[in-house]
Amino acid sequence: LYLSSVQSLDPLPMHGRDLDVHPEDFMETPDQGQDSKQEILENKDVVVQHVNIQGLGRTKEDLLGYEISDVFHAKNLIDVMKRAHVARQRLLRLGIFKDVEVLIDTSEGTDALPNGLDVTFEVTEVKRLTGSYNTMVGNNEGSMVLGLKLPNMLGRAEKLTFQFSYGTKETSYGLSFFKPQPGHFERNLTLNMYKVTGQFPWSSLKETDRGVSAELNFPLGVTNHTLKWEGVWRELGCLARSASFAVREESGHSLKSALSLLIIDDCTSSELAGYTGGDASFLKEDFELQLNRRLFWDSVLSASLWGGMLYPIGGQASCIADRFYLGGPTSVRGFGMYSIGPQSEGDYLGGEAYWAGGLHLYTPLPFRPGKGGFGDLFRTHFFLNAGNLCNLSYGDGPRAHLQKLAECIRWSYGAGIVLRLGNIARLELNYCVPMGVQSGDRICDGVQFGAGIRFL
Repeated sequence: LYLSSVQSLDPLPMHGRDLDVHPEDFMETPDQGQDSKQEILENKDVVVQHVNIQGLGRTKEDLLGYEISDVFHAKNLIDVMKRAHVARQRLLRLGIFKDVEVLIDTSEGTDALPNGLDVTFEVTEVKRLTGSYNTMVGNNEGSMVLGLKLPNMLGRAEKLTFQFSYGTKETSYGLSFFKPQPGHFERNLTLNMYKVTGQFPWSSLKETDRGVSAELNFPLGVTNHTLKWEGVWRELGCLARSASFAVREESGHSLKSALSLLIIDDCTSSELAGYTGGDASFLKEDFELQLNRRLFWDSVLSASLWGGMLYPIGGQASCIADRFYLGGPTSVRGFGMYSIGPQSEGDYLGGEAYWAGGLHLYTPLPFRPGKGGFGDLFRTHFFLNAGNLCNLSYGDGPRAHLQKLAECIRWSYGAGIVLRLGNIARLELNYCVPMGVQSGDRICDGVQFGAGIRFL
């Protein structure tokens, strides 16, 4: 096997330009005068003598040393190619390079070994300032998002981002600074400043939040964790003159200082407010579980379970902005948006405990129109949902709490069509039959449309 000094090697598919490798590239007959060190067999031991990076501008070299050092441990040519591919992916995930190419060549110079190799990464840095415009769909609402980004701000993969979002129910803008730990990109710190104004018509409530937060992301065991502190100045007001007295009582200003821990892979979160300041004191636990199984005829059976509990601390009543809400096309279908549970004069006040479960069957469209193309984005959807939202008397004990959550269960069933948008969001058009309806619940008996990212 012969390596030409201008060949670029990459055995695995990558993003960006392909580093073409063809068998005939290695079948050239060497010149008689070519040094014997040019002959390197796939199964022969090699030594990576030098790893070079070309094309650096504002990026600090010490940052990249952590990402490419593993290439030096390669023992043969195939191992070099594999480790170089991994190093390339690590460089790209930093978000500071537009393109990365890999060149593998035999070593040259007075210190060159007969089996020595040099690996060169040719990089193209991203621009100092980038902008973006996109639309987002979530919680049955849409929004337009404008952003400005300063990637690699200080030369070590830092990022400063400004983002403005204008939506049907929420408007926000914020500034964030992102700093990863060199050599451990999954460990990073994010600082945020933001202002969010939202409207909640189901509660006749409007809310303006001005806050700062610090997030520390890190892996622990087999799961990823986010430890967050948030300080928020909240301003609550009535969205309409017809707002109930219970909502008017909640109006005014409040401060919340909270610590939270999110276990991403397990989809559980814990929030503790009050011990770091502010006038809101509570402990809040929330979880999401989902299990999917592929069946015959390209069908998928999915089961999901949500649950959460908010425990006020110090005898203080919970705030309407901190409670849970349930119902709508993204949770218990067949009911109006967040229209299950405690309410006053038509305004839904949320609850301190909830659970919701769903059983779904997704099948291809009948007769498989558009198979292998656009038609594969659509699925037929059959579902059974159930759940409850209520307030608990925490002095009654766990058995009384379970009994309260088991009372007045709302449930629904139906069928419809699901459209997948990318690998995250989706649209649903379902025919719903709500059951277990309680006094004050708002239902949607018949066709219901849903759009979002988070679905039960």
